[in-house]
Amino acid sequence: MSDDFTVDADGWVAAARKLPTSNFEARPEGVPPTLIVVHNISLPPGEFGGSAIAELFQNRLDCDAHPYFDTHLRGVKVSAHFVIHRDGALEQYVSCDERAWHAGVSSFFGRERCNDFSIGIELEGSDTTAFEPAQYRTLSALVTALVGHYPIEALASHSDIAPGRKTDPGPHFEWPRLQRDTRLADRYFPYLKFSAAS
Repeated sequence: MSDDFTVDADGWVAAARKLPTSNFEARPEGVPPTLIVVHNISLPPGEFGGSAIAELFQNRLDCDAHPYFDTHLRGVKVSAHFVIHRDGALEQYVSCDERAWHAGVSSFFGRERCNDFSIGIELEGSDTTAFEPAQYRTLSALVTALVGHYPIEALASHSDIAPGRKTDPGPHFEWPRLQRDTRLADRYFPYLKFSAAS
């Protein structure tokens, strides 16, 4: 993986391995990305490694290969802009200028359809597992680059924008660590509770 997290004119990040998918569409006219949504994903759930995430996002997943795929993912078409693997490797599936299919039914402080105005980042992981230092390093560099390129106003968990429906990235995700690493102001983290001394 390159150390260059520059976002090019077409919305692709140099450091990422490009794995384009057809699971995207244009953002509404005049609507830039202003929100970053952090998720977790593992396929099958709780198992890391392998190519199932890429296969899901590129509509190549063999749903006969595992009972979970057959029960939950057959016919499903989803995507995220980015996936960060356990070793910190970064993949990009959709240009940040386009609308990926990651948030589903969602609302950010009353603003519906978060896919329209957000960038989705999936961390390979689960609600029951701590994330790796390499993942935080890549995530920090990526978020910093995105904030520098787009009019990003906030970061949120999938569970923040789809409460009761989604739980990711889960209790093991360290939001204070991400804030420290990115040096972003409190206003970028509207769902975090800050102490009076912070």
